Amino acid sequence: MDDPDLSIVIPAFNEARRLPGTLRQLAAFCNELKSTWEVVVVVEKSGDETLELATEASKSQANFRVIDTRVHRGKGAAVRRGVLEARGRIILFMDADLSVPPEEVAVFLGFFEAHPEADVLVGSRKHAQSRILKRQNWLRQRMGEIFNWILRRVAGIRVRDTQCGFKAFRKPAAEAIFSRQQLDGFAFDVEVLLLAEKLGYTTRELPVRWTNSPDSRVNIVRDSLKMLKDAIMVRRLVAKVSCDR
Repeated sequence: MDDPDLSIVIPAFNEARRLPGTLRQLAAFCNELKSTWEVVVVVEKSGDETLELATEASKSQANFRVIDTRVHRGKGAAVRRGVLEARGRIILFMDADLSVPPEEVAVFLGFFEAHPEADVLVGSRKHAQSRILKRQNWLRQRMGEIFNWILRRVAGIRVRDTQCGFKAFRKPAAEAIFSRQQLDGFAFDVEVLLLAEKLGYTTRELPVRWTNSPDSRVNIVRDSLKMLKDAIMVRRLVAKVSCDR
């Protein structure tokens, strides 16, 4: 089978409640694309039926693949595994809660086609043209903004929204970046963006439609402190990376 035009990577941990609906929406959307495609669901060891439900969905959709990691290491590890095993010419990862809807995939594909110089596309909730349909509560939103400001300065990164879980890569860039990427936790996005910059890839921030998921598992205090610690460490990790592609 020829490699598809598009791979969509979905990391999944304890997603039994949301995953079936998410995969149905993705299948309905992708089946309307003119591009060839695959959906790669990377299931970390869960305490519910995430793996069974993903496997069942793959039986009725030939373009679905399920990767069972058999361990729970973190979102960064799951995305890395999925990206490195994806076969698409364009590789995009998105969250299982569909905070950014599938329709935005077509926008990113169109941008890649119109801008051959772009290697990495980053969904940004901070973009002036982004449409935020449902926001977090005020305290959580404000703490998130402050943390993102600190994170960007500690890591030395110019991208305004590092944590939006909607990013796309041309395959050569994805392979070069993720073969070097090491962090397993939520701060992996920062490492990915710093690696893209160090390796000389062109990154663009695009507006997205975004709806806050009330079921977010990110603890704004605990996880922010861990991400901050990782951001300090990631600068050392990236500094050691060879620029040779």
